Amino acid sequence: MVSNDQRRRQLAREKFLRQQQRRESARRRSRTRNTVIASALAVVVVAGVGALAAGAFDGKDKKDSVAAEPSASPSKAADPCKKPAAGKVKSLSWKKEPALTVDKAADYTMNLATTCGDIGIDLKTKEAPHTVNSFDFLAGKGFFDHTKCHRLTTNGIYVLQCGDPKGTGAGGPGYTIPDENLKDKSLKGNVYPAGTIAMANTGQKHTGGSQFFLVYQDSQLPPSYTPFGTISDSGMKVLKKIAAAGESTGQGDGAPNATVVIDKATVTKS
Repeated sequence: MVSNDQRRRQLAREKFLRQQQRRESARRRSRTRNTVIASALAVVVVAGVGALAAGAFDGKDKKDSVAAEPSASPSKAADPCKKPAAGKVKSLSWKKEPALTVDKAADYTMNLATTCGDIGIDLKTKEAPHTVNSFDFLAGKGFFDHTKCHRLTTNGIYVLQCGDPKGTGAGGPGYTIPDENLKDKSLKGNVYPAGTIAMANTGQKHTGGSQFFLVYQDSQLPPSYTPFGTISDSGMKVLKKIAAAGESTGQGDGAPNATVVIDKATVTKS
């Protein structure tokens, strides 16, 4: 017999997948619209490709990001984070994945200096070289700087989704990267353990872009999202602080009440 908790998680995952599918359809319509406009006005429009986590991430989160459905917002919890640093998101887009230049034998770390505290991450370069290479490239270009973490899921799956320059769940770098490391030994029983950072996508293979999700509590998801790093203990404390402030809809999936902005993202080779 399926327990109430298992059923709740299953419904959350199904909702996440439906959201990803809706987002992908909306992106297709948007790309078609842009193509027509470009033809009429002789303007070249580069459409960004977004991806999060399973409905949660596009999760493609997308958790390519998955944008939370609008709903009446209850009273928000106190914001535990600071004001964002001065500056604005850069409008950047590329037509193809950057050349693979990371050293697969070296150790790389990423630091997300956010308004809520620093989130340090040990990257899995050997297991996910294309993903780490893309983050190294994007961070070096300032792509993530001043971007909001636009989605917090607190029911069924437990993730914070970030990496969308638009802050809507539909943004990306203009290119996609291949899925990697889907058989990582940390993924047991279709559970992404707390402390995992993984790529969001559209629900289709090889559709990751720049959106990613940070897992602050064990979350059951299909092994379709590239796990490419492990969050530090201090970073986990930051995530739990963000999660404790809740999300805006009161339904377990929406914009975080905390003002989570990545002031600066850096990738370092050691």
